[in-house]
Amino acid sequence: MPAQTILLNEDTGLWDSTPTYLFDYAEQYRESPKNAALQWFHAAHFGLGVSYGLFSLLGRGADPLGRTSAPLALADYEKLKEGFTARHFNATELVEFAIANGMRYLEFTVRTADGFCLYNSQVSDFTSVKATAKRDLLGELASVCEYHGIGLCLRYSHGRDWRHPHSPTSKAPAEGGADIEQYNAFIHDQLHELLTQYGPIAAICLDGIEDAQTVGESFPDIDDLYRMIHFLQPQTLVCYQQGLTGEEDFFSAVDQLPSDADAPEKQGHILRQLDKPRQIRASMTPGEWGYHAEYDSQRHLSQDDIWQRLENAGAANCSLLLNTSLLPDGGIDARDLEPMLDAGQRISRRGFPGIH
Repeated sequence: MPAQTILLNEDTGLWDSTPTYLFDYAEQYRESPKNAALQWFHAAHFGLGVSYGLFSLLGRGADPLGRTSAPLALADYEKLKEGFTARHFNATELVEFAIANGMRYLEFTVRTADGFCLYNSQVSDFTSVKATAKRDLLGELASVCEYHGIGLCLRYSHGRDWRHPHSPTSKAPAEGGADIEQYNAFIHDQLHELLTQYGPIAAICLDGIEDAQTVGESFPDIDDLYRMIHFLQPQTLVCYQQGLTGEEDFFSAVDQLPSDADAPEKQGHILRQLDKPRQIRASMTPGEWGYHAEYDSQRHLSQDDIWQRLENAGAANCSLLLNTSLLPDGGIDARDLEPMLDAGQRISRRGFPGIH
């Protein structure tokens, strides 16, 4: 488990605990960790999203239990843990790939709706550490990100959970129905682990709830969750898609920003609070956020496609998060390598397009 790097500041003669990804904002960090983080994120422009998990083994995308014509039973899906080896997962390779692409942060999906955790959770036995891999993938990645000064953001499925018996979306619900207090306590415990075991975390990116009504009915303590995150790591930014309560630190939309013509529930708060940073999320395999075996190279973005998305994001004053889905063995998909690296070289020559 990586500790936060503490270095001697030669100018002041004092020990500096500023996270390495915020070193350029060290003075601001000493005054206000959150403000320093917001300035950093606004200037970051480009990040790498990494999707990986049990779903990768099936090659059907990120939702193999819900969207396929022949969904797998939960019990059969859980058995995939025995074949999860992550043999070619290489944290150093991923971080250096991000740097070569001109990216300044990395978002790692630590838990999706299937409940499988890619870190060493003490409140779940459904983890990469207790799978055949016996590896804490987040721990490996956190060390390398801190060493290279890359901001590490974590994506966590908050509103959807197939496996927990007290989740409102459980596929194996508890007898007598869900006890939402138990599920909310579980979420708090897991986020507490993520923020106390892995050094500096740049952002917690939550998903799974689509409208504010669900918050009031099933997740009334979400404001407490945000406060806990900020208490444990004051510089950690909170995002919940396009804005669920309006108290998020930045907002994120898939592929493009919503318009004024969209329904309010689709807009969230992203069009109401224009002073907050915004992000556009795109995938190297459009419409899919997990490895899909049937997607040939024509379904992956080209260098020009990536550049167009960078231009669109820059013109909208948004950061672009570009997702790559790792192969079943944890390696980077070769079909993403060349176009992403070519786009990175283009950035190094021309700078980020559309930035104003």
